[in-house]
Amino acid sequence: MALELGVPGRPLVKSGELDLVVPECVKGIGNVILSPESPDLIAGVKVQPFPIYPDDRGYFLEVQRIGKGLAAAFPSERTQISAAQNYDGTVKAFHYHLMQHDCWCPVTGMLQVVLADMRLGSPTYGARNTLYVGALRPWQVLIPPGVAHGYKVIGGQPAMLVYLTDQFYNPKDEGRIPYNDSGINYDWETQNK
Repeated sequence: MALELGVPGRPLVKSGELDLVVPECVKGIGNVILSPESPDLIAGVKVQPFPIYPDDRGYFLEVQRIGKGLAAAFPSERTQISAAQNYDGTVKAFHYHLMQHDCWCPVTGMLQVVLADMRLGSPTYGARNTLYVGALRPWQVLIPPGVAHGYKVIGGQPAMLVYLTDQFYNPKDEGRIPYNDSGINYDWETQNK
């Protein structure tokens, strides 16, 4: 199974478990998710608020408990915990996985998270979600295999993303698509309304 950069409508990956195709989307940002229970969430994506405990010294937040929450099924023997610090305006998009689940927990700053369903047999194939998460909306996001994902740092300050994966890093499991792919057709411009 070889990963290749796809063009809209052409399979990126055909495997026994996932057939991934870059969808043909109209330019835009897809559905903006304003609630963890939104019916517009891409199939398999889960969102859960996490508590922040502020006091006069700062704040405490619990990223994850092994065996609990969104990453409850992540096996302890191969779960990896990582962090990425990004400067305001940075765009990191798009990549996807064949087997790996990601559980994102933005701990500082704000992210404009973008998800695009590339799973050909999925009931939400071709759907895009935009989630504004971080210090002002402390949500964790569980991203299943086959859902392209990326983000833009917004709000004028750097952002820190802590994330768990249910597999150790494996470059053979990861594919990349340019942030400005004409199939996903995501509008990264500020939505002046």
